[in-house]
Amino acid sequence: MHNNPVLVDAGLLRQLGNYTRKCLPSEKCAIISDSNVAPLFADCITKSLNSAGFRWTLITIRAGEKSKTLEQVAVICDRMIAAGLDRQSFVVGLGGGMIGDISGFVAAIYHRGIPHVQIPTTLLAMVDSSIGGKTGVDTRAGKNLIGAFHQPSLVIDDLDLLRTLPRRQFNQGFAEIIKHAVIADAKMFRMLQSWKAGAAPALQRVIKRNIQIKSRIVMKDERDRTGQRAVLNFGHTVGHAIERVGNYRKFLHGEAVSLGMVAACAISMKRAGLPPDQRAAIVDLLERFGLPTRLPPKFPRKKILDAVNFDKKFESGEVRFVVTPCVGVAYIADNVTLEDIREATENL
Repeated sequence: MHNNPVLVDAGLLRQLGNYTRKCLPSEKCAIISDSNVAPLFADCITKSLNSAGFRWTLITIRAGEKSKTLEQVAVICDRMIAAGLDRQSFVVGLGGGMIGDISGFVAAIYHRGIPHVQIPTTLLAMVDSSIGGKTGVDTRAGKNLIGAFHQPSLVIDDLDLLRTLPRRQFNQGFAEIIKHAVIADAKMFRMLQSWKAGAAPALQRVIKRNIQIKSRIVMKDERDRTGQRAVLNFGHTVGHAIERVGNYRKFLHGEAVSLGMVAACAISMKRAGLPPDQRAAIVDLLERFGLPTRLPPKFPRKKILDAVNFDKKFESGEVRFVVTPCVGVAYIADNVTLEDIREATENL
């Protein structure tokens, strides 16, 4: 994270202009948001930017993963060029993970790279996708196959924004939080087991802790080369495949990751010695936060394996699968077979 500031608190949006002024000398920016989020928060941030003397252009795209395309990037860039934005400008991404990914990608390529200010509006984006500098768009062949590493200059996590989240959207953020606990923080895992919903200070602490965990892992392997960053993919190999088979409509990302973690626990018992009671504790915790741990009976399980083969994490045909031997630890196993994955998904 190059020590780029991540601010976590309530009431930050109204201060956006001041915080941005501290770290960016530019005058002009593009605010990239979507049709769900812009009506809720664009007014507040444009007022704040006005008061700090920024000139802005608001670009709103249709909400949903289907907007995360190169075509949409071209439309956004054309709008920015028409608005007179140059290499001294910056991009503000206001939205969930999809907006963070596409606005970050635009920032990475516009004039070969301009600063990116992230304002995540979902718990999932606050604890996961806004950290680490991965940006990208989807193609027909798969998710995030085209992208760039581009660290944000500033991330603003305003806890007030989470109040507008539907329960299901809020809960999916806990899939990544539980994932971070399983791979790197047994103490946080125990804390989540006794979590009392609705306590704002607790939520602020949890978000900060997750940012620390992810940043620490990312800093060891910023460009995903050494394999250390890959432990963040716990639950994602099967999770991404489930999303794909469900055409990105059946499950939210966090819900698919929850199911993927259940599959990864079954494989971890077989290949990494995860004790059955710890698997039970992980499944129990996912259920506690309203996350799915079983696939619907009619879900086409057979298709999951085909989708797994599409996964970017498979180096030269080898399965690189993240396993956990016990809560708080994870590593990449090289002894997991496609048969193991098939068996785990059949039993979901």
